[in-house]
Amino acid sequence: MTNAFLIGNGESRKGLDLNKLQSKGKVLGCNAIYRDFTPDVLISVDHGIMHEIYHNGYALKNECWFRDWNKLPAMMYEPLVEGQFDKVYQNERGESQEFVMHGSNMTGEATIMREDKTTYKKNVNQSVCKISWIKDDGVFDLNSIMPNGIDIGWASGSMCGFVACKTLNPTHVYLIGQDLVSETDSVNNMYKGSSYYKVPEAKPVPPNQWIQQWLTLFNDYPDVKFFKVNPTEGKASQKLNEWKMCKNLTYIKLSELDEHIK
Repeated sequence: MTNAFLIGNGESRKGLDLNKLQSKGKVLGCNAIYRDFTPDVLISVDHGIMHEIYHNGYALKNECWFRDWNKLPAMMYEPLVEGQFDKVYQNERGESQEFVMHGSNMTGEATIMREDKTTYKKNVNQSVCKISWIKDDGVFDLNSIMPNGIDIGWASGSMCGFVACKTLNPTHVYLIGQDLVSETDSVNNMYKGSSYYKVPEAKPVPPNQWIQQWLTLFNDYPDVKFFKVNPTEGKASQKLNEWKMCKNLTYIKLSELDEHIK
């Protein structure tokens, strides 16, 4: 039996000791989880977080899977970057001969958070580029394991499941903190209000795409046993009608997890 624990950033996992899971199987985490915990594998599909992970050195020591992590030769830096963006954020180049870049245009009204966590509205119109100069690292491009090399475009939680099933061949997969819904009228995320995340008062993200992505994964890997680890009560503990035909899916409570994997 090979366990894979897929840790989402839903608030139901708050207080859970993730370290104890690493002796029971492989732990895969999403995006900003690295700020508090070092999973065996880190998956990020959001460009801002990807470059944050790279710039602070985490990706140089740990296995990461990033979206659109396309390396370019250093000679392309000047024609592609210099003078092309209002703001450029990058790590130290050093001896690097390759870089990865992601640019974006920010136009419209943005919600800005002050240091004291209060927010205000501001009209913005600027182009921003994130650059990571490549070192000796542990980063893999998600496209390398995609069907026909084409990104399926999944969110970080379900992409975490895809990476696990594709690269680890697990027999038992546990979805923890993959809440899908919020218990309140605001966003459900452990890192809300921090860099690259929605402000705490933002509305919950509709779960429709996440539900469909997980359903596809369950169907694509019928021999894998999936366990949706739910809180004891609340909206996130409800069984989903969309998944009722999945014979390889079982719901268990978070309070039952220790006993289940013992």
